[in-house]
Amino acid sequence: MTDDLRAVRDAVAANGFSFVAAADMQDLLDAAGLRDWEGFSTSWNDLGLDSYMADGGRYRRRRHAAFALSAGDIRRKPHQPHYQSRDYNPLNGGLERWFEPITEAVGTHPALTAILRTCFALFDPLTPADTKPDVWHTEVHQFRIEARAGEAGRPTPEGMHRDGVDWVLVMLVRRENVSSGTTSIHDLAGRPLGNFTLRHPRESAVVDDARVFHGVTPVEPIDPACPAFRDVLVVTMRRA
Repeated sequence: MTDDLRAVRDAVAANGFSFVAAADMQDLLDAAGLRDWEGFSTSWNDLGLDSYMADGGRYRRRRHAAFALSAGDIRRKPHQPHYQSRDYNPLNGGLERWFEPITEAVGTHPALTAILRTCFALFDPLTPADTKPDVWHTEVHQFRIEARAGEAGRPTPEGMHRDGVDWVLVMLVRRENVSSGTTSIHDLAGRPLGNFTLRHPRESAVVDDARVFHGVTPVEPIDPACPAFRDVLVVTMRRA
């Protein structure tokens, strides 16, 4: 696990981001105690509609939770709103958004615990000692982006953006009957640094939010007669 972690951290330190292949992330999560991925992934079938979409879209479902994350300890915080300023989210920012909470079963699931442990192991060592907090404010988002005939689903309707945090993990949980959904990374001057498409469960984008912008192209149904969606887990960490 140490070599795998070091490889991801080195890529993030050098480039501001890293694409992590499914097999590599599987190894990291297995070492952190991953169990019952199937049970974890089926929880995306029970997400609430995001009613805050300023573009009028009804294509995004989600749940949200906040945790206090430190060495050897993961503690769930009381349910709270998700907030981003309009500087970071000009479409939906500037207000407290209360989403349905991540269920207790998911919040304590060994898969999520393994993911949070892995995030700490990746990001805490990348943080300079003089700015490293004892406890990280960590937010977890379950997202489902749905696509229909004549209505693409927009994973990042705000466009290329930063989240206003320190570190971001975006992990694919499932893709069903969708095309596109390509992740692009740009530097702070807007120059493209790379792009890739998360296609397989556990493939991930790891992002230094202070150094790069990220965005994802809309997804469209391959067969408009069948359900089409993209499920991801997003974990953000910032100084508490």
